[in-house]
Amino acid sequence: MSERYEYVPHRLLRCRVRDIASGVEGVLMAVINENVSDTGAEYWMELAYIRAANGRGR
Repeated sequence: MSERYEYVPHRLLRCRVRDIASGVEGVLMAVINENVSDTGAEYWMELAYIRAANGRGR
C-alpha cells in the first residue's frame, strides 16, 4: 500500500477562496491528494484545506 496522502501544488495557495459546496471563505492552506478508502482498494480524492476567517482550519 502506498502513502495515504500527498501534497498537490495549486496556483491559489495562500489566496482568499470560497468553497462553493460549504460556503466557507478563507485562505487556501493546502490541497492534498488523499487515499480516503478504509478497504484494500485505494480511492484517492483531492481535498482542500481552508483557514476560515475565524482562524479555524476546515
